[in-house]
Amino acid sequence: MGHDAGEVAGAGPIGLKIGDTIEDFLEKADVIIDFSTPHATLLNLEKVSKKGKSIVIGTTGFSKEGEENIREISNKIPCVYSPNMGVGINLVFKIIQDIAKVIGDEYDVEIVEAHHRHKKDAPSGTAMRMAQILASTLKRDLSEVGKFSRHGFIGERDKNEIGIQSIRAGDIVGDHTVLFGGVGERIEITHRAHSRDNFARGAVRAAIWVSNQKPGMYDMMDVLGLRK
Repeated sequence: MGHDAGEVAGAGPIGLKIGDTIEDFLEKADVIIDFSTPHATLLNLEKVSKKGKSIVIGTTGFSKEGEENIREISNKIPCVYSPNMGVGINLVFKIIQDIAKVIGDEYDVEIVEAHHRHKKDAPSGTAMRMAQILASTLKRDLSEVGKFSRHGFIGERDKNEIGIQSIRAGDIVGDHTVLFGGVGERIEITHRAHSRDNFARGAVRAAIWVSNQKPGMYDMMDVLGLRK
């Protein structure tokens, strides 16, 4: 606290000191990048909105009410909200959507995600976004078909299920696999994050992009021009 942010980052002095509250730098900022906790993010979002700034949100684990709050405030300010800022994983979002359009209900769909032992929410926000994309494309209600655990004598798998399973172990940065299981074959689309650097680069890319946008709620698909 109190040290020049540029010097701490190894980029030389930039005249901006590290503080412990958003008010320490909000006045000078064009865009706020928030990777914190749901409660803290919603508090920061209110403050950003009052100053008319833009925001990039990478926080995960929001309740439905929390997401609705983000959606409401984004009517006033430009907001990029995405559970994963990586370029690669957002390309995967597009790929699994295209696959689901073709295979329809002919293949079973399962999602497996793995993260480090310290991650507090499960399933990951990225896995949930995958499930939402697949459910929407397949015209299913995720609240009805999402299967988050299996144990004991569970009977035959319902063809409309979308399984979402979580693994927590060691220092795994983030692995996500979508499995489309058909008769005689299966398709697996896997993305593995080797470090958190790709999240940071994606967030900066989103910040540059959103600074020139009108108020609204966007995600990385918009930032990368993948939205149709």
